[in-house]
Amino acid sequence: MEGLIPVINKLQDVFNTIGSESIQLPQIVVIGSQSSGKSSVLEGLVGRDFLPRGTGVVTRRPLILQLLHVSRDDIDARLQDGDMIKDEEWGKFLHTKNKIYTDFEEICKEIANETDRMSGTNKGICTEPINLKIFSPKVVNLTLVDLPGITKVAVGDQPEDIEIQTRDLCVKYISNPNSIILAVTAANTDFATSEALKLAKEVDTDGRRTLAVITKLDLMDHGTDAMDVLCGRVIPVKLGIIGVVNRSQADIHANKELVDALKDEASFLQKKYPSIANKNGTAFLGKTLNRLLMHHIRDCLPELKTRVNVQIAQFQSLLTSFGEPVDDKAQVLLQIITRFASAYCNTIEGTAKNIETTELCGGARICYIFHETFGRTLGSVDPLGGLSKLDILTAIRNATGPRPSLFVPEVSFELLVKRQIRRLEEPGLRCIELVHEELQRIIQHCGTQPYMTCMRVIQHACDSADSCHSSRCCYTEMPNCILETCVIVISFEYRHIETKISRYIDISFHLGLVNSTVPLANFPKIDRTFNNFQADSFFLLKGTVHDLRRSTFVPSGIYTLIDGLTMASRGDGPPSQQSSASSSTAGSPSHARKGINLLPEVPTETQVRKLSSREQKDCEVIERLIKSYFLITRKNIQDTVPKAIMHFLVNYVQDNLQSELVSQLYKKEEIDTLLEESDHIATRRKEGQEMLQALQRASHIIGEIREIHLW
Repeated sequence: MEGLIPVINKLQDVFNTIGSESIQLPQIVVIGSQSSGKSSVLEGLVGRDFLPRGTGVVTRRPLILQLLHVSRDDIDARLQDGDMIKDEEWGKFLHTKNKIYTDFEEICKEIANETDRMSGTNKGICTEPINLKIFSPKVVNLTLVDLPGITKVAVGDQPEDIEIQTRDLCVKYISNPNSIILAVTAANTDFATSEALKLAKEVDTDGRRTLAVITKLDLMDHGTDAMDVLCGRVIPVKLGIIGVVNRSQADIHANKELVDALKDEASFLQKKYPSIANKNGTAFLGKTLNRLLMHHIRDCLPELKTRVNVQIAQFQSLLTSFGEPVDDKAQVLLQIITRFASAYCNTIEGTAKNIETTELCGGARICYIFHETFGRTLGSVDPLGGLSKLDILTAIRNATGPRPSLFVPEVSFELLVKRQIRRLEEPGLRCIELVHEELQRIIQHCGTQPYMTCMRVIQHACDSADSCHSSRCCYTEMPNCILETCVIVISFEYRHIETKISRYIDISFHLGLVNSTVPLANFPKIDRTFNNFQADSFFLLKGTVHDLRRSTFVPSGIYTLIDGLTMASRGDGPPSQQSSASSSTAGSPSHARKGINLLPEVPTETQVRKLSSREQKDCEVIERLIKSYFLITRKNIQDTVPKAIMHFLVNYVQDNLQSELVSQLYKKEEIDTLLEESDHIATRRKEGQEMLQALQRASHIIGEIREIHLW
């Protein structure tokens, strides 16, 4: 079992080389208030002066101290890098590599210099530890961590938050569940106000990991003693309470040897506390710590083995995700392009291996855009939104020209319905933007997959894939941009108002929309006025006044023709003669004698007034026709725009992504550059390899422990 502590020291060395804190090793953490005697306790355990001393906060960096017992005839331990160490005791720092320190004053100076180098000279705290090994035949195997003393008030040039800094640093180390807390408290202070014990209780509520050390027993007031405290009747800790006697400041200035100080300590304990003298003192403390640490290591070892093995598997998986070394770069490039394109298409089709469970993505999100976002937006557009009866009436009047129309002018309907249909263009364009954004999100999703992160080619592939559906969205014979496609789809609807739509006409008449016009059904045989002028002749006349489109209303031009035929059947003159006659009558002297009536000025804007019955009916006709036509058109756009987006954008990208990537990326002169690892990935690979090697060494070290060592 004695071999457990050296094993932990080896593990500490392994993980110190890479600065890893992922494995929490068993160790003894020393905490205490400033000037509580922590340094004296550590020096007593070592038997040598090696720690810097002074006023204020002297220990400003954690000191990981490994004490290694080396006998005087241990040749293997004394053979360091081919040189035999003749001195009885020596030390080594991690940051100075293989340099051997046989002078402990030089060790003290190196600790001070290294502290100033990392922490500065303003008494600030640094969390980076100093690692020191001390080899001696006078020590027991221990691993200790000396932390800065807990202070309350900043003194001199200390930082104002010095208390918070020291407290946080102590909590960081003692929170390790595999650590033993060595709480140092001076005997000449009130134990109830001990900062070390208070801090230990916060992280170790039941006291199972806490060992209390009472220092300065010889400085208590006359007539008082620490018997109750040393017997455990005051401080509730499970690992015990040990009292020690340190050297006074006068002894330190007088360079009193630690050997003599230990003798004086034993004499004091025998005189003051004879019944418990053998369970106190620095020597007993060292043996107790050695025993506690070994048992603690034994208890932590199974979990430590498990944690090391789990992390080995994790780092092996991480390195595997970075890929193997590249031999045939051209083949690897094609494989990466194929993987990327396949992952992209699979994400759209919903057949990807890594399916998101927290949000919609890929094809599912595009489907949601089409049927929910786009569909609901179109459904929320009011067919008559922004269109008042006054607007309709104004359009009707403007379409009639200089004379009132007998029927509702068809031009007014077309003008107004086009205006309403154009309102559907913005939702269509927004639908394209949302689909385009989702295609870009798919690119980033595929580019961050574990097997896609190790090469620079992925970034170029992402850029190329983005350009594939951004710059040229469709084939050369098609419009060059999907945005234009959407505009054209909607333009089809408002640039040509098709009025001979069976369902539209059926709906119009079913709703009684044409209530102010003369339906063709009202023109049966009209031979009462014309000889042999049947309904068939009427339809022929109707056809002559149609343009390319089928009219919604009875064309007004047909009534001009009918009027001419009527006058001809009566023997009257042509319309022109009738007009001239009328004009001559209007210009007769008798008409002039009636005087001139001054008319009011014509308003530039239509005045708000109550509509007549005829105007009310005309407006209702136009409103109902616009609504009916708008609903049909909206349904067409809702069906056509998603199909156009799928054809010209989504399907095109799926069909052409791989060929586009190959044409842009598969270039011999750029293959080496593309397959070069990014700096970030190279750094992660290096760190992962170092960590994996350290874990494998740690596993090997732990594996060397036989079951006999555990009991």
